[in-house]
Parts: sequence; structure tokens; C-alpha cells
Amino acid sequence: MSKRIAKKILEVKDFPKPGIGFKDITPVLHDPETFRHTILLMSSWASTKEPDIVVGIESRGFIFGAPIALQIGAGFVPVRKRGKLPRETIEIEAPNEYAIEYFEIHADDIQKGQRVVIVDDLLATGGSLASAIELVKKLGGEVVGVVLVVELAFLAGLEKIKKAYPDIEVFTLVQYDEE
Repeated sequence: MSKRIAKKILEVKDFPKPGIGFKDITPVLHDPETFRHTILLMSSWASTKEPDIVVGIESRGFIFGAPIALQIGAGFVPVRKRGKLPRETIEIEAPNEYAIEYFEIHADDIQKGQRVVIVDDLLATGGSLASAIELVKKLGGEVVGVVLVVELAFLAGLEKIKKAYPDIEVFTLVQYDEE
């Protein structure tokens, strides 16, 4: 666990609804040295997977995914919520801890056999990540790894991902074992 990054993350009680302790990563972004440190740690791990493409999950996955792609010389592809992409897309239901959403990806953004690392800021119940994995697979991409800033281990999302996708390695910088 990166203590430097963990010290910057703030918990906001009762957001977005009562009983939720929201992990706010924006202080990581406010501090350029901590943000740089975060990107370098994530990039270092992602580069070992030799991806062709980095996929960022809307929306905070974009914040980390795009600079990681630049750092390691890979392309960047966004996974967006329904209705945000202008060209032909494929879509999947993306349940999360708050609601059922739908994610899309451009139908031509990943080619068969391309190696893909998926990036997001936080893993909670695993619904968004599982949906992104499925979108990449539908396009014929090979998910070779997942890199996250935060994992909420007490919600068991990583266990669900490992059970469904045992061959996909996941790297997390900060883990919370309790609410």
C-alpha cells in the first residue's frame, strides 16, 4: 500500500447517500508530486503487461488512464456511459453499488488480439470493472491487467473479479479493509 497516496485520500461521510463513506481522490490530483507519484507507480506496473491499449472507465479512470497510456506508449480508449460516444458502439449493462448504468465503447477502438490494461480510480463491488472487461472481450481484446488507485476490500469486488476472471492480474495502490 502506498502510504503517501493513502494520506491524501479523504473520506466524505454520507455521500452520495446516507451511510456511504466516499473516498475522495481529488486531493491526490491537487498535489502535483503525489499525482505524478501515482501515475508513475501505475505506469510502472502497467508497462510490465506490454499493453497496446489502456482503457479508462468513466470518468475518473480517464484521469489516470490517459497519462498512463502516454507514459507507456500505448493508445487510450474510454469506456463511457450510454449516449456519450459519437460513432458506432457496443453496450453492456454496468451495475454498480448505486444503480444500473450502461457502458459503451466504440466498436472499432480495440482490435482482435490487442493487449489491454484497464484503469480505474476505485474498485467497490466490481460491477463497473466486470462490465469494462466484457466490453474489451466482445471486441476481441485480451485484458492483460487491471490497475486501480483504491480498492474497497470490504465490499469484496476483487473477489468477484478474480472468481469470474482468474487469469486477470489486478494491481491496487491503496486498499481499505474496513468501512
